[in-house]
Amino acid sequence: MSGQPPAGEPARRVPVLNPANVLTGVRLALVPVFVLALFADGGHAVTSRIVAFAIFAIAIVTDRVDGEIARNFDMETEFGKLADPIADKMLIGSALIGLSILGDLPWWVTAVILAREIGVTLLRFAVLHRGVIPASRGGKLKTLVQSVAIGLFVLPLHDWPHPWTTVAWVVMWIAIVLTVVTGIDYLVSALRSPPTDPETGEAVPGTNPSAVDVEG
Repeated sequence: MSGQPPAGEPARRVPVLNPANVLTGVRLALVPVFVLALFADGGHAVTSRIVAFAIFAIAIVTDRVDGEIARNFDMETEFGKLADPIADKMLIGSALIGLSILGDLPWWVTAVILAREIGVTLLRFAVLHRGVIPASRGGKLKTLVQSVAIGLFVLPLHDWPHPWTTVAWVVMWIAIVLTVVTGIDYLVSALRSPPTDPETGEAVPGTNPSAVDVEG
């Protein structure tokens, strides 16, 4: 776990090239590979779509693993804080835009999700220097459901029985609702919640209540 060094001891320098950041880099590298697989053979070949799904799933897993490594083994770096959300948004964005180009997902769904993700990301960076508010359970649930929904649409469901298509849309609708609700929640939190110390999790005294960092 991350923490302040004991008094009199110098702060430990975390190398940029560590396992957590390497996994983030792998996720960034997988984005163009995923796009190529998604559009291979015209974009609707069963084998290519299954390969694209496998790449997407691996990339999503790296997102979970690199965060756990960074937190549990004190490997958090400024590079990781910047590159991790960029990698996430590139993966999700490329999947949504690709699916819409192929006609498998309406453009309005892509627009709603990307508008929320970009908006929250800009908000995070706008208040990055003032404090931090941890990702809410709703935000984490949104990320999970969103990933599952996109993964289902990446699969070649047009060749599957009709109930599977229905399942994919049910999960996507849940993801859309969570996307909108958590986006509003983070905006309200940014306006009302006091910032917290990233090490202790306690409120920072004497700071502007609107100055918080948000995730999820």
